[in-house]
Order: sequence, then structure tokens, then C-alpha cells
Amino acid sequence: MSVWPLPRIIFRELSSIEETRPVALLTTDDTWTVLGSQLNLPVIIQAEPARQTRDLFTYLADNLPHQVQAIYVIGQGAPLMAGKVVAARNRVPLVVIPTALDSDAAISPVARLVEVDEDGTRVVWEETGPASEVIIDWGIIQAAPPDQRGAGIVDVLSVVTGLLDWRYAAQKGRNLTGQRFSPWAAGVAAGLASQAIKSAAAIGQGNRDALRTLLDLMMTAVQLSNQLGHTRACQGSEHYLAQVLASIAPEVPHSALVGPCLLLVSALHGQPPTALREALEHAGVRLDQVRPTDVRLVLDALPDHLDAYDFPYSILNDIDPESETVAQALEAAGLAIEPETWEVPSDTGAMLAVEAPGEPEAELDETRPADQPEDDLGPEQSFNG
Repeated sequence: MSVWPLPRIIFRELSSIEETRPVALLTTDDTWTVLGSQLNLPVIIQAEPARQTRDLFTYLADNLPHQVQAIYVIGQGAPLMAGKVVAARNRVPLVVIPTALDSDAAISPVARLVEVDEDGTRVVWEETGPASEVIIDWGIIQAAPPDQRGAGIVDVLSVVTGLLDWRYAAQKGRNLTGQRFSPWAAGVAAGLASQAIKSAAAIGQGNRDALRTLLDLMMTAVQLSNQLGHTRACQGSEHYLAQVLASIAPEVPHSALVGPCLLLVSALHGQPPTALREALEHAGVRLDQVRPTDVRLVLDALPDHLDAYDFPYSILNDIDPESETVAQALEAAGLAIEPETWEVPSDTGAMLAVEAPGEPEAELDETRPADQPEDDLGPEQSFNG
């Protein structure tokens, strides 16, 4: 197991950046139009990827000019994910200049890719290692659209449902041996979520100190996951559902996918999502971008999705999509389908089955037997606010 470090974080204005190495630039046309005049980079080649497919990223990586000595990414989304893959495969330093704190992607050691094959479309993660540097210009971050500026709070609040799922799997004896529930890690993570809830309103207002707090919280969460070697303390089935939905609705931003799923999973665990909803709304996260019909269809085919993605064990493994418990959770999360509108036929689940990609099953010594719940789970507590 390797423990990845965080990138070096540098706080400075873009106009003060001095770069002499030949650079490959990844960004978007809109971002470069606004910020290009503030940067003096020796760019020898540039790309503006609009999709996150593995084939595209592989082509960009395989055709990086040998003269390039550094990769610069300005912005988020596809350019960032492409930059991570291209830099990692060519062993070239990566410098990231985010234009919003809309997720923890700039500081995490993984990239999100879309795979398209005869079995359909899936969103997967590839370990790339962290960027060499992340440059934060607070003027640019504060000028970001309100629904993007601090939307990365979803990746901190996901601690709430991540811990609930992690403890749930421990009680069922279903955590992998390298992912056993750790009370000390749970305590550290819970503190991050608590602070995020307290800071949500100021984050939504674009307060610089609050945005710095958000950055610190995201960095601590990522480093905790790096230290543990897994993400169970900071992510749970809210990210699993969002990952499946991302393959269905790729145009919906990460935060707008995770936010509603966070509310749903909290409710599935029997915890009212009121505090989480208020924090998300105060921080500017959009909660109206996920279609309840898409969620319903994903839940109806849930066993197939769980097999196809091989997610860690969570409450999703044990729910009945047709149960009253799930119906109430959907209502609490604002994801219930309005009556007298769309209805899902009873046999739709079979039609939506997702074929598993043929990954090998875990060896017997990689999991704890289901009839042996873990010991030392620490005291029962509510992680929700």
C-alpha cells in the first residue's frame, strides 16, 4: 500500500506565475477567454476536452509532445481529469489552477473516466497520483458562480453518510480486512462534517476565510483517505449512486449529483436530512438537477449496478426499492416522483439490468465472514450535524 501525499498548495495571483518550462495546456474555451490574458505560459500545445472518455484521455496521453515538461490545467471537469491522466502516464509534473472549489478533484490522487463498450456506459476511477502543485487565486475562486464556488462541500458532508455506511458494513461483518471500521478515523472525519455544516452559510456567501476553511476540510478529508488507503471514512453510497447517475446524466455537475443522493442515503439510514439540506442550500449546491425518474430507475436495477461497479458494502445492498422505507426516504430527499405523472412498470428492473464487467470476486480472506461483525466500533452516535 502506498500513502499518497497532498499536492503542494500555493496561494498567489495568476499574473504572478512565472513558468519557463514548455507547457501543455488543458482548459475550456470559456475559461481561457476570461483568464488567458492573466497568464504568461510558454504553451506549445493546447487541448479543450469536452468529454471524459477513456479513449480520448488515452489519445491525449499517447500523443503528448516529447518537448512538454509540465502540464497545466485551468478549471475543472474534463480538462482536469484529462490532465491527471496525461501527466501520470507521461510522468510529467501537473499544475492545477481551479476556478472554483466545486469538488475535491484538484487535490485527490484519482481521475474520473467514462468507459463506453458493448455493455453500456460506466463511470470509473483511475489512480493517477496527486498534482504536483495546485495554485489558488482567491479572486478567481470568489468570482465563480455561486452554485460552483463552494460546491465541494458535498465531498466533506459525504462524511456523514460515509461513516453511517462504514459502520453499517462493520455491524454486518462485510468490510474488507483492509477497511475495518476505525473509531479514531471516524472521529476525525465526523469533525470535518460538523465544521462544514457550521461554515456552510459563509461558504455560500463567498467569504474568503470560509472558502479557505472549506479547502482545509477537503484537504484533510482527502489526506485521511490517503492515509487509510480507502475512502470509507469520507464517502459512502451517496457517491455510489452519484457515480451511476453520472453515466446517465453526464451533463449534471458532480455536486448536483452527490447532494440529493446524500439526502437520500441519510434518510435510508433513518437520519432526517434536514441539517444536511440546509447546509447544502446555504453553500449554494443545486439540489434540483437530479431527476427523480432517473433515481427510481437506478434503484429498480440496483443489484445489477452494485455488481457491475463492485462498490463496497453499504445500506444499498440491503434495501428493497419497493419498500415503504425507500418511499419515505425518497420523499424526505425530495426525489419522489409526483403522483399521477410517470410510473415505473413492475417489470422494468429486468429490462434495465446492467451486465457485470466480469471482474473477479474477492478472495475469501479479503472479507470478514458475514456472521462476524467487527468489534470496537466505538459508541453509537449521530453523524448528521
